[in-house]
Amino acid sequence: MNKKPIVIIGKNGKTGSRVNRGFKTLGLATRAVSRSSTPAFDWEDNSTWRPVLEGARAAYVTFQPDLAVPTAEQSISKFVHLAIELGVEHIVLLSGRGEAGALRAEKVLQQSGIDWNIIRASWFDQNFSEGFMIEGILSGELALPAADVLEPFIDIDDIAEVAVAVLTESHLRNKLFEVTGPRALTFKQCVEEISQALDYPVKYTSIKIDEFVNTLRDLGEPEEMQWLMRELFTVVLDGRNSEVKTGVEEALGRHATDFSEYIQKVIASGAWSRHSTQ
Repeated sequence: MNKKPIVIIGKNGKTGSRVNRGFKTLGLATRAVSRSSTPAFDWEDNSTWRPVLEGARAAYVTFQPDLAVPTAEQSISKFVHLAIELGVEHIVLLSGRGEAGALRAEKVLQQSGIDWNIIRASWFDQNFSEGFMIEGILSGELALPAADVLEPFIDIDDIAEVAVAVLTESHLRNKLFEVTGPRALTFKQCVEEISQALDYPVKYTSIKIDEFVNTLRDLGEPEEMQWLMRELFTVVLDGRNSEVKTGVEEALGRHATDFSEYIQKVIASGAWSRHSTQ
């Protein structure tokens, strides 16, 4: 067994924590890092990168806040070149669908000469239960600047399983897997399905993008996050990503998890229980 660790960039993130858990289950050594870990990793401080990558054999990479931001391409380029210099053999990059910045970052990795995989994911199911939308669900009203655009939301557990597969099965290397759920739904339809499954009603309200961004600003979200949310809701969420893809099936040999299955998992976990917030 190869004892060199697999680096997990973003140990506390939605996907990073799951990917790390998947490798631990298999008995594989990992080096899961974040800004608060030892060693620490910070995308904005490239002096932290070398200690994280030294002696590693592979890396699972998530970029913060998102590959859509203008600085992402340059950061990914520097990271990949350092990884090659230090003898890292394989990099898996979590990417996003329909983002020009993400496509540029993907190209950097694909043309670097290192073994690679790209997991290009749709919007996460878990944004409704672990991300910025959970407060709306718990309050009974989710207000977003999303029109009736279809999105094939993906279960992060599927993303993590694909990441573990591509990092442990050599025949999957040097491939791009575009992963989505098996159904395309609007945000309103998602909320309706969640509401039907819960013991309290949840309604969806469509609002203007400026109102949404102003709320983020009032909540103290940094300008970069405000820009990113505007970009995602006005540029990326325009129907370009509505098509269902088969990346999960291609990598794992099974169908992607349906949104209804995700809902049942969250209910079982208690994350949407109003009692858990009191």
